Amino acid sequence: MSSASRFGQADLMGSDHQDHTGSGAAVPAVLIDPRRGDIEDDAASPAQRSLLAIAGNLLVEVSLPKLLFVWLILIVVPAILIGVAPLVISAWLHTLSDHLATLTEIGAGLTLVAVAAVGWIGWRPLFRMAETSFWSLNALAVQPGYAIGREGLRHLVEQLVGRKLGNDSRARLRSLSAVAAGVLLCAGAALIAMLAWPASQWTAGLNDLLQPHRLAWTLLANALVLISSYVALASLGWGFADATMHHPVGLAEFDSGVSGARCWRVAHLSDIHVVGERYGFRIESGRAGPSGNTRLARALAQLAAIHQADPLDHVLISGDMTDAGRASEWAEFLDALARHPQLAARCILLPGNHDLNIVDRANPARLHLPFSPLKRLRQMRALAVLSSVQGGRVRVGDGSGPAAPTLNDVLASYRQTISAFADRGGLRNAAALRSLFDDQFPMILMPEDENGLGIAILNSNADTHFSFTNALGLLCLDQVRRLEAILNRHPKAHWIVALHHHLVEYPMPVTSFSKRIGTALINGSWFVRKLEPLGQRLIVMHGHRHMDWIGRCGALKIISAPSVVMNSKDDCASSFYIHTLSAGPDGTLRLLPPQRVDVAGENDHRI
Repeated sequence: MSSASRFGQADLMGSDHQDHTGSGAAVPAVLIDPRRGDIEDDAASPAQRSLLAIAGNLLVEVSLPKLLFVWLILIVVPAILIGVAPLVISAWLHTLSDHLATLTEIGAGLTLVAVAAVGWIGWRPLFRMAETSFWSLNALAVQPGYAIGREGLRHLVEQLVGRKLGNDSRARLRSLSAVAAGVLLCAGAALIAMLAWPASQWTAGLNDLLQPHRLAWTLLANALVLISSYVALASLGWGFADATMHHPVGLAEFDSGVSGARCWRVAHLSDIHVVGERYGFRIESGRAGPSGNTRLARALAQLAAIHQADPLDHVLISGDMTDAGRASEWAEFLDALARHPQLAARCILLPGNHDLNIVDRANPARLHLPFSPLKRLRQMRALAVLSSVQGGRVRVGDGSGPAAPTLNDVLASYRQTISAFADRGGLRNAAALRSLFDDQFPMILMPEDENGLGIAILNSNADTHFSFTNALGLLCLDQVRRLEAILNRHPKAHWIVALHHHLVEYPMPVTSFSKRIGTALINGSWFVRKLEPLGQRLIVMHGHRHMDWIGRCGALKIISAPSVVMNSKDDCASSFYIHTLSAGPDGTLRLLPPQRVDVAGENDHRI
């Protein structure tokens, strides 16, 4: 280690190092070593600052006009659409009945058919807008309220009774808190509906609709009654469904191998958070974690050596490849993979929230307008890298088989548009790519034969526009339906279902309430129930939590990957796992004991 190539302890004490280049010049003393970072690197780090401090900074820095506009588009407009829907329907039916009253027999029948056709064509888009708005409110505002109440009760009880609860006691606590949260939310929503009911109105004529200024409070009251009534009923359903589902428990033991059975070796990495600067720090950890990308480089070098001795079948990186989805970070990631082409040929990637939803890595108060092209740009960066790494191997659409198009096939007709958008931006180019990213999921790495192992690659990121809410996870209904169709189409195959977010909060004590909220899938318990019937032949792998956990919900096995770079200081070791999956004689997918790979820390990597 050359003393001329780093700033050592002696530098900070005021002495000089001699230049070893032969010039005889001295390296000047440095009072503050910039390679070690400073307080600015901790500005948005929950590991270094409290959420209260970050929230206070958010209130100071947030753009109020932009916040009001976003609130108008995402909350007020959907509420208006929901509130006006019953009035529009009643006015249309009233007009239809008036026309029918003036006609008889055949004329009335023909008029009914004509009006119904016009109504179906004309009002169908409005119905779709109202439906989309309703589910948007449900996913991003209503259901999280239930989750916050449920996790808040669990956290409070755990803090009161201590952290010595066993698995059975923790399972009972989960059930009771789910029911209690559902009942409390139901009562609160019912009270709001009762208070708003006197101001509501459910029928109207065309003259009423032509005077919208008189309907403002009515529309708001209608929206409150409808949404609150839905919440009151749905929260009871969520509570009792969560209470009766199989709760997550740590895996008691691993499966044993069967002689002669097919096996697959899968290295599972996640949350590597590549930064774009040689001495850059990561958003979440700040100076509490390692700087730069040298730890990742060592992890990949170790993995390449393992592969050379005992070949791997797949290398799964389950999201957050980058720290903020910037072009320089993706470039560093691709450079790291390029040094190990045999690993790159086996890599399967999927997007994490840091790849898509970080608006500004230094300022959590930044937010995008809903039509901002910058969110689309981050999606196209991620899609371009996924195409480069796995585009010729994964299939999209219905994943029906070799006839299904590969990712590269689908993107071929969009290449010029994507390139123009990346080069020049613009709302028009962004609009042309509006649904392209979401339409590619699930991506499917097909099983090698009918009894082989396939990988279903999901996008579990909620569509957020605010750095402070970047971690929200959501699986849309269309994506899950496509996944179910693919799994049912290959009834003898084994599967890894790979996504970024964890499905449920795991039964382990946490010291901070913030670790329980805003990170798991909003509809995770619903997704668990979807997968449980197929749990014998698939395993779920995810990241996001930066923690090592292997367990199950009923028959469904779940693997959470630790991060080799997060929550670990420079001089501390970190680890990841290589999992061995085996086909059972009864068509099941077995999980054998994993191989732990330790990545050593370093006393001082700034050389």
